[in-house]
Amino acid sequence: MSVMTRIFTVAAVVFFLSSVEGAQDSGIDAAVRKAAPEIILLRHQIHENPELGNREFKTAALVADHLRKLGFDDVRTNVAHTGVVGILKGGRPGGVVAIRADMDALPVTEDTGYAFASKVRAEYLGQDVGVMHACGHDIHTAVQLGVASVLASMRAEIPGTVKFIFQPAEEGPPPGEEGGAEMMVKEGVMDNPRPSAVFGLHTFAQMELGTLGYTPGPALAAVDHFKVRIIGKQSHGASPHLGVDPVVMASQAVLALQTIRSRNLPPLAPSVVTVGIVRGGTRFNIIPDEVWLEGTVRSYDPDIRDAVERRMGEILAGVTTAGGGSHELVYDRGTPATVNDLALTDRMAPTLAKVVGKDHVKVIEPTMGGEDFAYFANEVPGFFFRLGMVKPGTESGDHHTPTFRADDASIPIGMKAMVNLVLDYLGTR
Repeated sequence: MSVMTRIFTVAAVVFFLSSVEGAQDSGIDAAVRKAAPEIILLRHQIHENPELGNREFKTAALVADHLRKLGFDDVRTNVAHTGVVGILKGGRPGGVVAIRADMDALPVTEDTGYAFASKVRAEYLGQDVGVMHACGHDIHTAVQLGVASVLASMRAEIPGTVKFIFQPAEEGPPPGEEGGAEMMVKEGVMDNPRPSAVFGLHTFAQMELGTLGYTPGPALAAVDHFKVRIIGKQSHGASPHLGVDPVVMASQAVLALQTIRSRNLPPLAPSVVTVGIVRGGTRFNIIPDEVWLEGTVRSYDPDIRDAVERRMGEILAGVTTAGGGSHELVYDRGTPATVNDLALTDRMAPTLAKVVGKDHVKVIEPTMGGEDFAYFANEVPGFFFRLGMVKPGTESGDHHTPTFRADDASIPIGMKAMVNLVLDYLGTR
């Protein structure tokens, strides 16, 4: 990406930021505008050099270097493998608040047309894959680096302490490894000092620039992962009576599992049962000896999780017994539901309106997507909000797709929102 292109891009972002409706200009606004050009270039660097979960070595080094240059009181690295934690103590006494950004990318080959598009490839589950920031974590990291720059420039005025958590492996650690928010909490990231609240944000591919959104209460679903082995007996495709067909049993199981949602759970209880992988067989005229199913369950209620797991076992036992085969089920309970603390949400939502204007703040319906910010929000009250990222007149692919395009201009808006949240919280607690 040429120097002139970078200068033009940054200038366009600053112009857009000045046109966003919100509060009157303040010292925060000026500090955001001053820091934004450097932070946008850091975003380009992060985006162009994405790293998968638990392998965010370059990103973590960039983050730690930035915090140290700002004079942070403490910068801890190698937290939960590649996480970084920075402590910024204000010049006035007060409480402690934490903010979190995730740093990992996805095994997706980029097709955005960006001058700073990723060309990185890596090994994932034994395959050579493209790597891309296809969920906006480069924006999240850049925003938090920008918040660090702004708050460090005004630390004498801060009534308290801000803990910056840069988290690896939000999309999940590699198989066989621990990682992400759960591991950070296990390692004590919420202690010494312990915050009384935690804030986080996420880009939103269905929301335009200049808009912020939030969900009171339950916001993102619990994420479970199941693996099923349907066991039959191999035979020639011309002699099915001499074998036990796991393909037929797997087909029946996929359909029967949908009755959990439609016939076993309360109609108004949010839940999803999805089979995402069906794998089996080696040749068109051979009935295989086994078929694998793999998928996800999304829910908000722990009792719903219990009911789904129980019914999956019952259905699979019934289908395979009737077919003359057997099964093995592994049901892993993953990230819990992300629930915005209602009292904290009521207190902080007006800050979002102050930043972009009340007409540009949206109350968003809960989603069945997951987010391991939940582990932090289960420790202390949490507030997780959405950042509009699509420039008017342009389009973005959905999250986790090759054409996901989060505009640079979302960065200073996210910075402004998070800085105001932190200062309003510390000043009014």
